[in-house]
Amino acid sequence: MKKLVSLKLTVLITLFTLALTGCSTNTPKTTEAETAAPETETAAPETTTEAQTPASEAEVATTVEITDRHGTVTVPINPKTVVALDNRTYETLADWGIVLAAAPKNVMPPELSFYIDDDSVQNIGSHNEPNLEIIAAVDPELVIVGQRFGNYYEDIVALVPNAVVIDLNIDTSADAETPGENLVNGLKNATLSLGQIFEKNEEAQQLVADFDAAIENAKSAYNGTDTIMTIIVSGGDIRFAAPLSGRVWGPMYEIFDWTSSLYVDGASSDHQGDDISVEAIAQSNPDWVFVLDRDAATAAADGAVPASDVISNSPALQNITAVTNDQVVYAPNDTYTNESIQTFLELFESLANALSK
Repeated sequence: MKKLVSLKLTVLITLFTLALTGCSTNTPKTTEAETAAPETETAAPETTTEAQTPASEAEVATTVEITDRHGTVTVPINPKTVVALDNRTYETLADWGIVLAAAPKNVMPPELSFYIDDDSVQNIGSHNEPNLEIIAAVDPELVIVGQRFGNYYEDIVALVPNAVVIDLNIDTSADAETPGENLVNGLKNATLSLGQIFEKNEEAQQLVADFDAAIENAKSAYNGTDTIMTIIVSGGDIRFAAPLSGRVWGPMYEIFDWTSSLYVDGASSDHQGDDISVEAIAQSNPDWVFVLDRDAATAAADGAVPASDVISNSPALQNITAVTNDQVVYAPNDTYTNESIQTFLELFESLANALSK
């Protein structure tokens, strides 16, 4: 009887031991499953960090490369202290609210009161007698050179060795092979470069798109046969703006393929035009007369006579086709001192509207 009880006890102990062993064997499986999840969760932040890296690198960019007349130049983005000496950039910079430390106020159009009336903008004077020492005094990060101040480029580079100096001058002189193409590409490239420097890319691209559209509209509006006379009126005198080269009108003969009513031997690209008699204009009998009123752009033009009065008071011009058909177009008043892309855009739109009637 004791043997039977002992045998039963032994069997029970064995079964209990096996049960414990089975429980022990299942425990590691549960532990492995539980430890796998945290490994998967910790991998995700590494992927997120890698994806953010390029954005972080872009945010720290502080310079941009642009191309000026002398090659590739590295320019600081949003420079703190800026001097502008290029009359083709003033209106663009003013429209974008770019603060200037100094500018040649004497040769800026009165319409640019944003700079002229701001006493914090130092006056460099004019290109005839500039006070270049003011540039050094304001310690600029960026100096924008061009047009009237183009000849001072080397002097300014030497004067402010720690500044970036860019030269946006556009060659429309008699020495230029393609003055019209130079003008169009120069205005567009300068606008896009300024957009990169001052983070106004969308605004710059829109200006260029509008400019291209205005050119196409003016081209389409010209019938290809009407003759054109371009003149500059200054101090009551009418001067001839010769085709192809020079300021404002000359390059447009190439841009729009205009036919001039008059060709003069030895004509220059002088910004004030060449001497011409009203009789010579009358004899050429142009279908259209396009006028730049030089005095209208200068605040110091004492006793100046509006160009429209000069033309209407000239007996020799009253019977030419352009006058009798009311086909006289005037450039914007500030054109002589404000040759910005906005000025040419406005002028091209006026030409397109007039020629399409």
